[in-house]
Amino acid sequence: MKTNYHTHTQRCRHAQGSEEDYIQNALQSDMAVLGFSDHAPFPDRDFGLRMPYSELAEHIHAIDLLTEKYSADIILCKGLEIEYLPEYRAYYEYLLQDQKLDYLLLGEHFYRDQTDCLVNITQARSTEDYVEYAHALVEAMKTGCFKIIAHPDIFAMNKFAWDKNCDIASDLIIDAALSTNTILEFNANGFRRGIHDYPDGKRFMYPHISFWEKVSDSHVRVIVGSDCHNPAQVWDDCLPDSYKRLNALGISPLEILESM
Repeated sequence: MKTNYHTHTQRCRHAQGSEEDYIQNALQSDMAVLGFSDHAPFPDRDFGLRMPYSELAEHIHAIDLLTEKYSADIILCKGLEIEYLPEYRAYYEYLLQDQKLDYLLLGEHFYRDQTDCLVNITQARSTEDYVEYAHALVEAMKTGCFKIIAHPDIFAMNKFAWDKNCDIASDLIIDAALSTNTILEFNANGFRRGIHDYPDGKRFMYPHISFWEKVSDSHVRVIVGSDCHNPAQVWDDCLPDSYKRLNALGISPLEILESM
């Protein structure tokens, strides 16, 4: 069964295509489920690279209309990708309960550190930041608001060699995912970014093999996410390649989310 729960549209200002463009490509690829998870706005602050808050209701309404239009052809799900900041706990609950989203995808691009400053994990100062990032993910998972953790190993984008802090951060994330029954996403978009030079060799930015070897030793649930920013990426070669890589690690990813 072909499914994807990580889909962006032109509303986030760094992707292409409308909601219906993605549905059309999903149908051409014989997909059974397509979940939308555009970068969510915050109601009182613009963090950039996401839809304006003024478009949120329109986006949700558009998916509702398209769900009815294509009900005989494909299952559509309403989600959003968003960062966890403790002060927005009521907002996450509003999105799930009042706006009736099917899920929130935690994409922790930034987080609050111990000094209450916002830190972008893709601009880490050292691998010590990875541990603080992991603690932020742990706190988020404990809220129960997030069904899936998007690209949990995105910290590996930084130009540092894998070290003990990477191990500590990975263990924190994996242990919390297991104890909270949260799903970790194997993000196919990392393969689209290509191979790069790192202090410890050439590799993809993410997924990072060391992180996923640790996952393979656990019983954490895993799902493949396209993280598509173009309709042509809904089901491209990176998706079957991701399943092959997981199978080689002995990981059997989920195909469909329950209670959808």
